[in-house]
Amino acid sequence: MPILHFPVVRQNLSDEIAQRIAQLIQAQEYEPGARLPAISDMARQFGVGSPTLREALKKLETVGVVDIRHGSGVYVGRTPQSLLITNPVIEARATKKLLVDLIAARIPIELETAALAARNATPEHLDEMDRLLAQAGRSFGDSILLTQVNLAFHRQIALASDNIVMPQILDVLASLFRNEQEMILSIHGRREDDHRDHVEIHEALRARDSQLAADRMRSHLERVRDTLLAWTPQDPAA
Repeated sequence: MPILHFPVVRQNLSDEIAQRIAQLIQAQEYEPGARLPAISDMARQFGVGSPTLREALKKLETVGVVDIRHGSGVYVGRTPQSLLITNPVIEARATKKLLVDLIAARIPIELETAALAARNATPEHLDEMDRLLAQAGRSFGDSILLTQVNLAFHRQIALASDNIVMPQILDVLASLFRNEQEMILSIHGRREDDHRDHVEIHEALRARDSQLAADRMRSHLERVRDTLLAWTPQDPAA
């Protein structure tokens, strides 16, 4: 098999600004709930347009560093010390090895998030998983939407783990390999079986059974991995 190269082109500008805003919050020792300068003022301070600044703030809001209150302003969020993992821009051709390795990378991460989520998930986390499962059940005919909803379900488990790094790692994988995730769903094929796995994982989380949640997550991801291992690509170079 040929050697794969993954050239890193550059860091996205909004990621860079997000890092600088997080550093500003830490340097100024803002407390959670403190109001930050106006978006227009911060845009001028960092030498970017307001759309780029808003995109950076959205990234920070996702990981709890800031809280955007429409009509009010931007405030320091509940986890201002959150580690911000940025998404580099890469170019790589999808191969069977890449798809298998992507699932293999997810397995240890998601076993841990499932076990932690069984202990730490709030009712709001569990209700959001319910909503996502219902949406997935209505989306079997739309592969793009189903991929997005399934990734959101896995991310919600990571959020429920109460580990601030885990959802960020999954965000990076989802961002870098969104097309590959859609390919995996297409190759795996059994959308109803995949959905049933998610429902069973959710039931274990609601039961607060860490071992069962981790075991079901392992079975789910290993079944996907085994399907990929048995797959024969049409392109021999893949």
